[in-house]
Amino acid sequence: MTDYVGANFDLGETLGPEAVIVTCLSGEAITKGDFVKLSDATTFAVVAATAESVIFGVAMKATTGSGEYIPVCVFGRVKMECGATVTAGYPVKSDSAGLPLNATVSRAVDEGGSATYTIYLANVGGIALQSGVDGDYIVVFVGRR
Repeated sequence: MTDYVGANFDLGETLGPEAVIVTCLSGEAITKGDFVKLSDATTFAVVAATAESVIFGVAMKATTGSGEYIPVCVFGRVKMECGATVTAGYPVKSDSAGLPLNATVSRAVDEGGSATYTIYLANVGGIALQSGVDGDYIVVFVGRR
């Protein structure tokens, strides 16, 4: 494990003044620094994101169960632990544990010719600002595109 961000920042902490933070109600136990998704459209309840989840943001505080209020970064730079190989500049999505991994897929697109485009999936949670492998700590710019 390599910490490319540095020990001055903990997982789930923001690294800049541009961060947008929303207070949410936890719907279950949540790990600080992991992606979360909305579980309730009326109370801003969040639960841990899983593979292919539509990402809402990153938990900035851990919870032990439901009913706790937590800050969630929905836009800004956040320190996160890689769930797999992550490449700087690539969009990231959640793995099954709520950790970032590359979120690109190549699909053939027919526009009257033959071309392959890189399509960014709807469940993108942000952009990796540093590269890393499983277990490394990097900075992710969190935010829906």
